[in-house]
Amino acid sequence: MKIRFSRHARRRADLYQIPQATVIAILERKPLSPGIHVMVEGVEGFRFPLKIVVAVEGDVATVITNYPLKKGRNP
Repeated sequence: MKIRFSRHARRRADLYQIPQATVIAILERKPLSPGIHVMVEGVEGFRFPLKIVVAVEGDVATVITNYPLKKGRNP
């Protein structure tokens, strides 16, 4: 499966210093069927879990956005 990043996802990754390799590793572990998927995954090295939204069409997965999920969390 080919994984693409939208412009928005690339900008969010740069803003929050999320390596694209980390997002790709998470997506490769998940079985993805066609449609839109929202996943929250705890990743070592990040204070908050990452939220990733991905759209799958055929053999292409497009990451729509990715960011640390801070809402509703107390430090």
